[in-house]
Amino acid sequence: MRNGATYEAAGGFRTNSFTFSGETIDVTSKDSGGYRALMAGGTRALSTSGSGVFVSDDIVKMLNTKIAAGELVDCELVVPGLGSYSGMFAIKSLEMSGEHNGEVTYSISLDSAGVVAFTAEAA
Repeated sequence: MRNGATYEAAGGFRTNSFTFSGETIDVTSKDSGGYRALMAGGTRALSTSGSGVFVSDDIVKMLNTKIAAGELVDCELVVPGLGSYSGMFAIKSLEMSGEHNGEVTYSISLDSAGVVAFTAEAA
């Protein structure tokens, strides 16, 4: 998550899933020969959810502030061995838990809110 001018690790995912979706535009007409005709260019989205351990108290505070204000967060989602996805995301849900003598764990769900850029990992 961007905290100021740079991205800062919010936490390490222990589990994570990504969903890429892309709607198509139905352009079927009588000239389609009885088959559905689709055109690319509809709405594209990236949704992700995961759980893990927070590594930064500053990020926890920033996330709570963003949620309370209904603001988007600037995120970079790193996939080791593949690359990273960056862009603005809406926080769909954030759950935190912990014990008095342990780490703070979290579950978070994010939905893209604009263009998501992919940067391949250098070989």
